[in-house]
Amino acid sequence: MTDLLVLNGLQKHFGALRATDDVSLSVRPGTLHALIGPNGAGKSTLIGQIAGTITPDRGTITFRGEDVTPLTLPQRARKGLGRTFQISSLIPEFSALRNVMLAVQARQGSSFRFWGRVMADRSLTGPAQACLERVGLADRARVPVSDLSHGERRQLELAVALALEPVLLLLDEPMAGLGPEESRKMTDLLHTLKRETAMLLVEHDMDAVFSLADEVSVLVYGRVIANGPVAEIRTSAAVREAYLGEDA
Repeated sequence: MTDLLVLNGLQKHFGALRATDDVSLSVRPGTLHALIGPNGAGKSTLIGQIAGTITPDRGTITFRGEDVTPLTLPQRARKGLGRTFQISSLIPEFSALRNVMLAVQARQGSSFRFWGRVMADRSLTGPAQACLERVGLADRARVPVSDLSHGERRQLELAVALALEPVLLLLDEPMAGLGPEESRKMTDLLHTLKRETAMLLVEHDMDAVFSLADEVSVLVYGRVIANGPVAEIRTSAAVREAYLGEDA
């Protein structure tokens, strides 16, 4: 099976700080790969390099067999690499449906028809409504973003990302700020979506990680110290010492 995403020797320095230090890992098609590590481990920097918002100092990023290292974020998105929860700023005064419709417009390459009769355009409303149904927000389509709960906004941000029809989703802490019930709901949603789209998940909720992941990479001080299936990561002495704060 050809790897979907391959990182080879990624490095990024900010002055004397090595945010990512020779990071190499791969994500296989049809899998959810989790990236975990303590605060300051370099996870956000690594996601930024993959998405295209941060340029690595060294190393390569190969996506679907193509070197995408020199490409911009929009160019990578057009090739099927999507970043959730930071891919678009939700417009509070717009409805949930209208927010997703903007992403559909972007994917179609059509102009943003803010003042036209866009709500009657089935080429926009149909796909947008389908994305809302996929994330469990079909009955909240006409509700303004400002009236949605924090958990519903997380779901909507995911719907916006799905509207771009990504081949690989970069999920940046989707459980952040969610209560126990909302976290369970998001975990169930990601369980369903992983059947359709490969994912690279950055998350601090270990229950969610161990429930969802097919493979886990552990990042500490910018370096991958462990990589493998969930069962292997759970029992790794190096992980317990460096990440969980336990003695080996």
